[in-house]
Amino acid sequence: MDTPPLLTDRAALERHRLRAARAPELFLHEDAAAELEERLQEVNRTFTEPALIAAFPEPWREILPEAKIVADTDVLDLEEGAHDLVVHALCLHWANDPVGQLVQASRALKPDGLFIGVMFGGQTLNELRAALAQAEAAITGGLSPRIVPMGEIRDLGALIQRAGLALPVADAVTRKVTYETPLRLLSDLRAMGETNALAARDRRFLRRDVLTEALRLYIETYQEPDGRVRATFDMVWLTGWKPHPDQQKPLRPGSAAQRLADALGTTEHPSGDKPGSA
Repeated sequence: MDTPPLLTDRAALERHRLRAARAPELFLHEDAAAELEERLQEVNRTFTEPALIAAFPEPWREILPEAKIVADTDVLDLEEGAHDLVVHALCLHWANDPVGQLVQASRALKPDGLFIGVMFGGQTLNELRAALAQAEAAITGGLSPRIVPMGEIRDLGALIQRAGLALPVADAVTRKVTYETPLRLLSDLRAMGETNALAARDRRFLRRDVLTEALRLYIETYQEPDGRVRATFDMVWLTGWKPHPDQQKPLRPGSAAQRLADALGTTEHPSGDKPGSA
């Protein structure tokens, strides 16, 4: 069987992350970590053996100070059945095999253990994508992969079930960030370690005329009333539980003990009939 092409150049990704670590800009990680804390409080359970899969673990340590820190390599350093909580923290979008990452996380969970993952979703940086694509197509007549492709929430939600996790939930939190100029956005992406590490990327520097036109289009199209420009970050949250016999299970179709009409206090009419019709 042919091996599918790699999405990510891991060596390049690690270089970008090491460069970012010198002066990191981790406000999105801090925001997501605060969201994680709220979600864990809603679960109302104490986790004593957590694992954290993260490229920049510092903001997450405040929420999970006792967690085992695991790098997001293709093969995760996780022991089977060793954890009651596994968190995949804003790096799953760079995975060459997202399903494989979730399967490994699932295997590392104890029965009734919880998996929570957050990753950038399909609407992330849609403004930058559009401006770069329009500028490059107009000037060079072609397109180069410049931003990692990110999944839509419906597709990402299906990954949880494929990984064998029960009670799957997928939802998204969208953050709108504004910048004085698009160049400030590019600077932040560099400091986040989120610059282009695609295996199929063009190794040459982006042409100056393409960049200049992309910046012009960005300002022209995405400027806010206050003169700043917006950038979208779409954070998709994935939640699932390691199967356990005592877990809540969905009812079989037709097994309801009460009619919906009775619960709502309304009159049920056969399909096709309207109230008051002869």
